[in-house]
Amino acid sequence: MKKTHLTETRFINLELSRPILRGLKDAGFDQCSPIQNQSLPIALRDRDVAGQAQTGTGKTASFLLATFQRLLNDKSETKKYPRALILAPTRELAIQIHQDALLLGKHLNFNMALIYGGTDYQKQLKAVRSNVDIIIATPGRIIDFYRQKAFSLDNIQVMVMDEADRMFDLGFIKDIRYLLNRMPSPEKRLNLLFSATLSFKVTELAYEHMHQPVMVKIESEEMTSTSIKQFAFCPANEQKIPLLIGLIKKHTPVRSIVFVNTKRSAEKLADYLAANGHKTALLSGDVPQDKRERLLADFQESKVTIMIATDVAARGLHIPDVSHVFNFDLPQDCEDYVHRIGRTARFGAEGEAISFICEEYAYSMPDIEQYIGQKVPVERVTEDLLPEIIKPAPRKPKPKFQKPYKKTARPHKASA
Repeated sequence: MKKTHLTETRFINLELSRPILRGLKDAGFDQCSPIQNQSLPIALRDRDVAGQAQTGTGKTASFLLATFQRLLNDKSETKKYPRALILAPTRELAIQIHQDALLLGKHLNFNMALIYGGTDYQKQLKAVRSNVDIIIATPGRIIDFYRQKAFSLDNIQVMVMDEADRMFDLGFIKDIRYLLNRMPSPEKRLNLLFSATLSFKVTELAYEHMHQPVMVKIESEEMTSTSIKQFAFCPANEQKIPLLIGLIKKHTPVRSIVFVNTKRSAEKLADYLAANGHKTALLSGDVPQDKRERLLADFQESKVTIMIATDVAARGLHIPDVSHVFNFDLPQDCEDYVHRIGRTARFGAEGEAISFICEEYAYSMPDIEQYIGQKVPVERVTEDLLPEIIKPAPRKPKPKFQKPYKKTARPHKASA
């Protein structure tokens, strides 16, 4: 992490208990990022915070540390559970928050449950029925358990909403309000909301369900991080795959994410990369959860260094050391461009975002440049970037489901 990404404020100068400081020290955290520097002193005094900052700036640690401290300050002899609920819009983000909570809270005697859809139903149900201090969850599964009366929201002391803007984008806001309305009143709990943008809808939610929240905004003059070097190429459609392979060879990324717009494009690209000696992880919206987690683990452990992903599959991914993002297909939504390239240059690192302005999606670039407030430099497609490539064997067509043959009796012919 670059020191320029941090402030002069050190965690030991904040009102944090010794076990929390030990966890921070073990994790290698000494100085606060700007969002931590501005939000933590407020939250540690039991004031509600609605925070805005770009992705990858330390928002997760901000609300985890405040949550830990609030629960440590609870000196009541009889504890009632659960005591804190942290809501995230995606499974991947919930998993990442849980990992960070285990890292930073390793010296705390807190029971934490990770709840999300797609897998481990009975195991998660058992976890919420136990004396769990902190539930980290996606809205759908936790509402399912609540309606089964597996746990109560009556004793929630801390409520956290992470990536609140994504909650709206993914249509979870009714679920969020359902949960908030069943907790103690806002003034009886600590409420923390964090978002990449504090839009009107998010701000309205904050004022409706929080107690006099303090708005904390870490403004950036640039829509995208200045640590990301952005540039583009204008290939013909048939040049896109050779160009990607040529750029991977030239830049040798530590880890890279290649964004495509469709599952079909992802599968075709994965086949070509495999045929040319590159092992990839392919994430599309219909990948089963257990396989998805295995692919993400392989990517994080560098067993696989290239991930091919659609936008739906990649939302909420927080993976360190992604050095390159490739927009193999330009997104059709300007905000998706910002979220895509934000997968690199996280926590003060540097990264490169390379976009293909191809024949099919070229119309998206003027809107993207207007949205981010800058021109994306275009480089020439030179011969050395277009290697000879091996074509993959055609995929075997999936067998079509056929209804079993049912023998029917022939009609009996009447005798003349």
